[in-house]
Amino acid sequence: MSFLRRRSAASPTGPDFDVLAMDPGDWPGDLGAGLLPAPDGSCQGVFLRYDLFGGRGPAMIIGNLPEGSPARELGEGQVPFEVAQLLVALGNDEPVEVLDTEDVPVMHEDNLLIVRRLKCSESRISCTQFDRSDGVLVTIASWDRPITDDLYQLLKPLPAEMFQAG
Repeated sequence: MSFLRRRSAASPTGPDFDVLAMDPGDWPGDLGAGLLPAPDGSCQGVFLRYDLFGGRGPAMIIGNLPEGSPARELGEGQVPFEVAQLLVALGNDEPVEVLDTEDVPVMHEDNLLIVRRLKCSESRISCTQFDRSDGVLVTIASWDRPITDDLYQLLKPLPAEMFQAG
């Protein structure tokens, strides 16, 4: 999946939900974005790739998958789509699986999030997930950087205009 590409008219023009991520102005590296289109042209997910490594691969991928997105359907031990995309972008083709999950309460503004921390067989991957009030699953996958509770305070809805075809 290419994160920086022009979309044809047959591709979705943007998500029909708020994308929860860090504002690009709050991140010192490069930002790429991609949509996961369904055959009917609807948006089945939005992925933001934050690159701190100067083009040598991203440090973090944040995905937003609405209810019904096929990318949410995982088999036993299968890593989330965002982790798979992170590994592809880094050129890492070693098999990775989820070993364990842990639910942790985290405050985000005035809301209590129940964050699932996923432990992967590749120890350099940090991965967390939580459900938004509108049913969208947010997954954060980070390479070689732990995900701390401070990160959640940077998350906010991004304007839909960022995802419109130009």
